[in-house]
Amino acid sequence: MLLNYIWISFFLIAFAVAVLTFALTGDSEVFKAIIDATFASAKMAVMDIALPLAGIMTLWLGLMNVGEKAGAVRFLSKIIGPFFHKLFPEIPADHPAQGQLLLNFSANMLGLDNAATPLGLKAMQSMQELNPKKDTASNAQIMFLAINTSGLTLIPIAILAQRAILGAANPTDIFVPLLITTYCSTLGGIIYVAIKQKINLFNKTVLGWLGGITAVIAALMFYCLSLEPAQLARFSNIIGNGILLLVIVGFIGGGLYKRINVYEAFIDGAKEGFSTTIKIIPYLIAMLVGIAVFRASGAMGYLIDGLAWCFNALGFDTDFVGALPTAFMKPLSGSGAKAMMVETMSTYGADSFVGRLSCLFQGSADTTFYIIALYFGSVGIRKTRYAVQAGLIADLIGVVSAILVAYVFFH
Repeated sequence: MLLNYIWISFFLIAFAVAVLTFALTGDSEVFKAIIDATFASAKMAVMDIALPLAGIMTLWLGLMNVGEKAGAVRFLSKIIGPFFHKLFPEIPADHPAQGQLLLNFSANMLGLDNAATPLGLKAMQSMQELNPKKDTASNAQIMFLAINTSGLTLIPIAILAQRAILGAANPTDIFVPLLITTYCSTLGGIIYVAIKQKINLFNKTVLGWLGGITAVIAALMFYCLSLEPAQLARFSNIIGNGILLLVIVGFIGGGLYKRINVYEAFIDGAKEGFSTTIKIIPYLIAMLVGIAVFRASGAMGYLIDGLAWCFNALGFDTDFVGALPTAFMKPLSGSGAKAMMVETMSTYGADSFVGRLSCLFQGSADTTFYIIALYFGSVGIRKTRYAVQAGLIADLIGVVSAILVAYVFFH
C-alpha cells in the first residue's frame, strides 16, 4: 500500500511541477519531456536492463545451484553456527529453528534469495512455536528480522550485473566497499537488538567473532587509506574479481568432490534465470517510468537541490546528495530502490561517484518494511515491539557508512 502511494506521488508531483513550470515560464517543452521519458524509460527497462540481465541471472543462478548442491550453504552454516547460537539464547540448541536460521543467513550471504525466503519463513514458524505470546514478536524473532533487514550479503550478484549492463569499466570495483558497508549495517542492527535484549556481547564466542571480523574490516580500511587512487582501484579489482573467481571454482570443485552432476545442477538452477527476470519486468517498468517522469518534470532536481542546500548550510560536501533517492527508497521497496539505482547510474554514469554510491546504498541494507510484513505476517504477529526501529537503525548505519566508504574509495 505504501509503495502504491509513493508511485502515485511520482506522477502527481511531476504533473504539478510541470504545470507550475509552464505557468511561470510558458515553456511547454516540459510536457513533451515527460511523455518522452515514459517511452524511453519503458524501453530501457526491457531492452537495456531486463534482457541483458536474463543472461547474467541465468549464469549465476546456475552456479549458485551447483554451490547449494555441493553443500556450500551447510558448510557456511557450520562455520558461523557457534556465533549465532549466542545471539539466539532463547532457542534450544537442538531445536529445528537453529538449523533453519543458519541456512537462511547462509543463503542470504551467498545471494540465494530464492532459497533464503522459504528457509526464513520456515525459521519464523519454528520460532513462533517457542513464542509464548503468539501476537507479539519474541526476542529471537526480532534479532532474526534485524539481521535480515541489514542486508548482509557476501556476493552482490544483482548489483554487479546491473553495473556490467550499464557499461561500468569494472563492475566489481564496488565489491570491497560494499562488503564493508553491509557489515557495518549488520553490526549496528545486532548491537542495537543485543542491548535491548541484554545479550552479553562480551561473551568469548561473540566477542571473538565480532572483534575478529571488525579487526579485519578495520585493517582493510586502513590499508586502503594508505594507497594511491590508482593502487586502490587495482587492489579493489583484484579482491573483487579474485573472490568471485574463487567462489566459482569452489562451487564447481565442491560439486566434483560431492560427485554430483555439475552440468545438470547448473542447468536446473539456470532455468530459473529467465523466468526470474521476466517476473521483475512489470515492476521495473512501473518504477522506472515513475522515476523518469519525476525527474523529467524537474521535481527530482528540486529535491536534490533542496537537500544539497541543507547539507551545504551544515558545512558538508554535497557530492553524495544525488544518490540519496536510492537510500530513501531502499527500506520501502527492493524493486523501487533497484530502479532508482539503475536510473541514477543511467543519469550520472555507472562509474561516477554518485552512480557507485547508489550501488552501495542498494547493497548496504534491505527492504525493512517488506521483510517485517512478510515474516511477521506469515505467523500472525501484530505487535512488532522494536523490530521496525532495529531495521531502520541498521538502514541508517548502512547509509552513513556507505557515504564514508564511498569518499574513501571513489572520491
